[in-house]
Amino acid sequence: MIKKHTLDNGIRIVTEKIDYVRSASIGIWVNVGSNNEDEETNGLSHFIEHMLFKGTYKRKANEIAEEIDNLGGQLNAFTSKECTCFYVKVLDENINEALDILSDMFFNSQFLQEEIEKEISVVIEEIKMYEDSPEDIVYDKLSEIIFHNSPMAYNILGTEKNLKTFNREKVIKFMEENYSPSNTVIAVAGSFNEEELIKAIEDKFKYWKNKEVKHVYMDPKYERKVAGINKELEQLHMCIGNKTIGRHHKHYYPLLVLNNLFGGTMSSRIFQEVREKKGLVYSIYSFVSNYKDTGIFSTYAGMSYQHVEEALRTILKEMVSIKKGNITEEEFTRAKQQIKGNYILSLESTSSRMSAIGRRELLYNEILYPEEVIEAINDVKLKDVVEVADNLFRIDDLSITFTGNLNKYPTIEKKINKVLGEKYEN
Repeated sequence: MIKKHTLDNGIRIVTEKIDYVRSASIGIWVNVGSNNEDEETNGLSHFIEHMLFKGTYKRKANEIAEEIDNLGGQLNAFTSKECTCFYVKVLDENINEALDILSDMFFNSQFLQEEIEKEISVVIEEIKMYEDSPEDIVYDKLSEIIFHNSPMAYNILGTEKNLKTFNREKVIKFMEENYSPSNTVIAVAGSFNEEELIKAIEDKFKYWKNKEVKHVYMDPKYERKVAGINKELEQLHMCIGNKTIGRHHKHYYPLLVLNNLFGGTMSSRIFQEVREKKGLVYSIYSFVSNYKDTGIFSTYAGMSYQHVEEALRTILKEMVSIKKGNITEEEFTRAKQQIKGNYILSLESTSSRMSAIGRRELLYNEILYPEEVIEAINDVKLKDVVEVADNLFRIDDLSITFTGNLNKYPTIEKKINKVLGEKYEN
């Protein structure tokens, strides 16, 4: 059973006790990500995530790592557009020690200027690593187009220019403005003594004073574009996408089913048609990035330069075919079964269970049981999937980003626009 407890200062604690496991996962979820930033602060949410591992007044950075290793545990964190999470997974017998380390990092990090300067270099290297990944480049460019003039368009890592302006004062100011009890959820899943754990969390967090944190959501007007980025690459990498719905939309689950049957698996339409039957690509898949109120549906493909027209044409034909309702009962049922199977398998990890209840409480202020998710997937009708496809697969609304050696192949954009201009609806 999932239970919720709220401390006097506004921190929400959600727990799911699982008696048959010997591990426990704890996550501190804060409702701050790149979507809360502006041009000057872009990258600070992610940078603070890094800095919490760089030493407290009680523990040096290496001591944090050593203590977690001594427990046989795992300590990590991540930042998204909407939230930041710091989490630990340990044996149930070590849960109090893990909570002590996690809360110490959260409240007592020193943010020494010398450590900040070192970490700036580390994150710049992380940015360069992503810039060497063509798949990341084309997706980030697509995100910029779809969320143009909105914080949702910001890269989570920030920019090298911004990072070089970060200092202790900026880091602390951003935390003070964006970290607050009412903005925070502590999620726990696994084996633990509920009464003792709630008391331990309360002892660590009850002195944190609450304050209002403003969240400004901007729904940017989407204007489709075709944009290329020059990189000396042996292949052309392409991302085709459209703006889509948020997680709370009534068609969220039909969208997941559509993604699965269109390009989410090896048995999907585009994998079979573009890769297996025609041999035009090595890698091709579709995926959905859903946020609270919006999202992106995108298709990635990596191919030889000479295959760009035929590969794109085949993808667009499959989109139109699905829009017309050309979906067999077999592939529709298979898509739903795959989604359910993947979801149920993910629940066998205490980390995944912790993430599920933490994220949902933080962003939607609700508890959703696995049975409800399964029921929602089962309730998806074929006509719902076709309706989503009809809105999503409009050729005139699709944006395309691509990267490759555009100096050597300068006509790529012209070829893409030519294919987009062909007739598919008749």
